Parts: sequence; C-alpha cells; structure tokens
Amino acid sequence: SIPSNIAEGCGREGDAELLRFLEIANGSTYELETQLEIMVKLKFTDEEKVAPLLHRIQHLQVMIHNYRNYIKQKTK
Repeated sequence: SIPSNIAEGCGREGDAELLRFLEIANGSTYELETQLEIMVKLKFTDEEKVAPLLHRIQHLQVMIHNYRNYIKQKTK
C-alpha cells in the first residue's frame, strides 16, 4: 500500500491531498515495520533476515519525510 498511496496522492489535485497521502504512506511503513518485528518475536523468521528489510523501511521513511518537507516548503 505504500507506493499505491504515494501514487494516489500524486494523482490528486493539490499539494494538501498529496501531503495527506504521503502521511498515510508513511504510516504504512510503520505498520510494515511492526509486522516484521512481530514475525521475529513469534520466531517465524530470524532477526538477521529481517534486519536488511528494516533498514530499507527506515530509509523509505526518511525519503517520504524529506519529500513531505519539500512539498511543504514549495507551498509556502
């Protein structure tokens, strides 16, 4: 749902809508992060296997955050 929300926000009219969908996408990154952590806690997978995915998710969170800041600055 992360890329879908970003795409939907880009397809909407106005920066306010884009910012809203970027927030939703960012929330989805935290949901995914939580699900991976639960998988480790329940021993469905090893932490070593999940660690690279968690790192990529955190990088994506930073990218979305930076994009949101760019859109906010552009609208001032």
